[in-house]
Formats: sequence, C-alpha cells, structure tokens
Amino acid sequence: MSITEDGPYVVTGSIPLREQSIAVNETGESIEWQPTKTYPAKKKYALCRCGQSANKPYCDNSHADEGFEGLETASMKPYAEQAKVLDGPRFKLMDQEDLCALARFCDTHQTVWDEVEKTDDPEVAAIFLDQIKDCVSGRLVAIDTATGEPIEAPREQQISTTQDPAEQCSGPLYVEGGIRLISADGKEYERRSRMALCRCGASGNKPFCDGTHVKIGFSDKE
Repeated sequence: MSITEDGPYVVTGSIPLREQSIAVNETGESIEWQPTKTYPAKKKYALCRCGQSANKPYCDNSHADEGFEGLETASMKPYAEQAKVLDGPRFKLMDQEDLCALARFCDTHQTVWDEVEKTDDPEVAAIFLDQIKDCVSGRLVAIDTATGEPIEAPREQQISTTQDPAEQCSGPLYVEGGIRLISADGKEYERRSRMALCRCGASGNKPFCDGTHVKIGFSDKE
C-alpha cells in the first residue's frame, strides 16, 4: 500500500476491500465491528485520500481538481517509542494518543485507563482485552506483564472503509494484518496489526486518522 503525493492510496496485491460499521448497545456504547459490505475483488485499486471523490471509496482524481494538500506530518518513530505505558497487575496498557480515531470502544463499561489497574480480576481483564482488540487505530495495545509481549491476535490482511452510525458519519480506512505502508517519499512506516488511515482529507496527523471525520461530519454516502 503506497501513499501518493497529494493523491490517493494505491493498493496492490489483491488485498480484500470491505466495509465495517460500529455496532452499539442500548446505551449507545461501541461494542463491536459489524461487517456490512464486501467490494469487488481487484488486484490493484486507488482509494480516495482527499475526501472529495464522487466515487468513494475509490479515487476519481478530485484531489487534483480541489488542490488537495496531503502532506504527511505523522512521526515515523516506532510505536513503542511514542506510546505512554500504564502499569497494571496482569496487563500493561500502551497508549499513543495522537492515533485516536474516536471509535470509542475504550469507553465501553469502564474506560481501559481505569481497568488496567484491575486486570488481576479475570472478568475485568477479559473486558479490557476485548475493548483494546477493537481499537481501530492501534492507539491502544495490551502488554502481558509475565512475558512482556503484546497481546495481538492474528489478523488477515484486509482494508475496510468504516461507518459510525452513532455519530452519523463515515470513518477512516481500517487497515489490518500488518499491511506494508509506504510514504509518498518512499519510506516505510512501521508495520502494525491495526492502523486507521485518514480518508476525509482533514486529519492533522496524516496519513493517520485523528478523529477529524467526526468533527466535520464526513460521509462517503453523499
């Protein structure tokens, strides 16, 4: 997956493209990702990064007409060098706040920041891990205190457009499975099991999502 200068994401290698939506409970809390669509299989495709395409999620060259400025401002330092670490008895919590995509799984039940101190309770620990698993951006990572290793279940490589019905907006690209991401100047970002990439064009932490899609009410259905 490559980022083009002031242009789209170009995806090669027949990576599946799907849509997932945030399902909520009766009180409006995010509880799971729900598959809602599968796009036709393609060996190569270009995904809109400016938010202006009339053929979303695909690029239609609107970035050129609109004068989109897609400068990548995110740090390329490894996640472990940027994340804060909160200690807990069974698990630690790593948190890189500027990756937050506002999907809100971390706030269901108690917040993960409250729960980490209680992870010696098996019930709390299970909820804690489940919430972190659904963190679309990989902002949050659980670390096993016994081994020092992150808790990351294997994920198949796929890219998903996302929907947030509770906020009445469309979300970032949910990139899973350690897909390689190459910057516009040819440098490789650290491979991570989960990434949220901006597709509204307005993030201040490009190429990563910073939650701006919620603030501006971005929609890929218009």
